[in-house]
Amino acid sequence: MILAGLVLLAVGASDLVRQFVPRRWIGFLIAAITLVVIGTIGDALVWAFVAIVAGVLWVWAMPESRRSAAGFWPAVALAVVCIAAVLWLGERTGAGLLTPAWRVDSPIGPVSFDLVMLTFGAAVFLLESGNRIVRAALSAESAWRPVERASVHTASDDGDGTPPAARPSDGFQGGRLIGPLERILVLVLTLVGAYALLAAMLAAKGIVRFPEISRDGETGARAEYFLVGSLVSWVVALGAAFLVWWCALS
Repeated sequence: MILAGLVLLAVGASDLVRQFVPRRWIGFLIAAITLVVIGTIGDALVWAFVAIVAGVLWVWAMPESRRSAAGFWPAVALAVVCIAAVLWLGERTGAGLLTPAWRVDSPIGPVSFDLVMLTFGAAVFLLESGNRIVRAALSAESAWRPVERASVHTASDDGDGTPPAARPSDGFQGGRLIGPLERILVLVLTLVGAYALLAAMLAAKGIVRFPEISRDGETGARAEYFLVGSLVSWVVALGAAFLVWWCALS
């Protein structure tokens, strides 16, 4: 279980660094050191290094500058690795150096260090990595990407040497923020058993998007874009929630 949590944390942290940290090598270094510290404290140093390798492989398999040849299959491989890690290693009874002082209670009883790390890793993974998986799925299916408005980019912004020009940017710009928030809510609501509220939230998203989708005309392109993106995002969030829930009850 600790390996699955560290792997999800490494992958999620690497994508957050790529998205938000200007000097990426510093961000990657801090993320790697953090994983080593967690591994040392939690008596899982070997698994921390394995997680770092998994993060490097993820960055290589899900590039930013070009379309990934593997599509969204790296996400499938990651899911298999996490499930295999849980089945193989299971849950440890101790918390490494924190064992004497470790005590976290919940409505279902004491919570282990491994389960806390798995939940934390899943939450970090759902933030930016979920967005990358959704974009990879949309790209693999060649789903239409809405062009609503133009934004001005400079050559230094793009790094491709082209002169500054007004270029189209994707519509639905709030998706970069809505997606992570939605996935975290799905994770939390699933774990606390608030299924009615979860269903209402997912239905509300469709209602809010209906006026935008209804302008499709005969193509159905917006509906396809919305359905593919939303369903992939929900599957990723529900998969992470199920993994945590399964480990909590096992």
